[in-house]
Amino acid sequence: MLSSLNPSAQQFLNNLNTVIDLMARAQQEVSSGLKVSQVSDAPDSISLLLQAHANLSSTGQTLANLGRVKTEVDSGEQALESAVRLLEQAHTLGAQGASGIQTAASRTAIAQQIDSIVQQMVALAGTNVEGRYIFSGDSDQQVPYTYNAALVNPVSAYLGSASTRLVQHPNGTTFSVALTARQIFDSPTPGDNVFTAIENLSAALKANNDPAIQAAVGAMPAVDDYLNTQLASYGVIQNKVADATRYGQTLQVQLQTELSGLQDADPTQAILQMTQAQTQEQAALQSEARLPRTTLFDYLG
Repeated sequence: MLSSLNPSAQQFLNNLNTVIDLMARAQQEVSSGLKVSQVSDAPDSISLLLQAHANLSSTGQTLANLGRVKTEVDSGEQALESAVRLLEQAHTLGAQGASGIQTAASRTAIAQQIDSIVQQMVALAGTNVEGRYIFSGDSDQQVPYTYNAALVNPVSAYLGSASTRLVQHPNGTTFSVALTARQIFDSPTPGDNVFTAIENLSAALKANNDPAIQAAVGAMPAVDDYLNTQLASYGVIQNKVADATRYGQTLQVQLQTELSGLQDADPTQAILQMTQAQTQEQAALQSEARLPRTTLFDYLG
């Protein structure tokens, strides 16, 4: 397209448009707080900006996941603390039942208290957090055990599965955060099996069998040590989650700082640029207005 303006006027308009564009961009930075709000603002920085946004979003999601995991792990730790206390109660009751002054009737009454403890243990094994049975392994929609007092062995077989779930650390690695109820309460090693130990104690008391009672009571300390070891495992997991969370929070701050450096405007600099552009615009318009205007009538006169 041909311009009807003379070269001098065209150059003036071009320069004026450049000043107006600079002023508009400075105003945009002041109002939005961003020096990059569209691709054309900094095409060479877009890939870095997109990666920074992606890293920040990923870290935020990882922290959110760790928050949910912390709730599960804390609930698991609390459940095992309760289980340890219940086992100690069973041990104490067993020691009472082993006394020679007990009768068959009193031992049966003690056994009933121990049966109640088994039932409470089953309930703890079924701890549910946000709709997930946290001790059921990967089968977290399935309660790990059922309890039927009418059966000789009232606790069912383990109904869950192995736990292969891993949680991502903000540094990119993964770690395990859960034990299964089978590992905790129902170890295949007889000397470590919590349910077997308590049920054996109950059965011996109901049978009023002194040697069996003594043997069952004697087995309790080893089971107690085993259960405390499982509790300690959850303490280790809690520390891992806490360390990962702190790492993620530090990383989040670093990424936010990096992103701010790439996209955030410098308010002082933006205001200075806007003021300079306004001054240049006014000066250009004033200079243009003072230029002499010669027309054909001037020559004819």
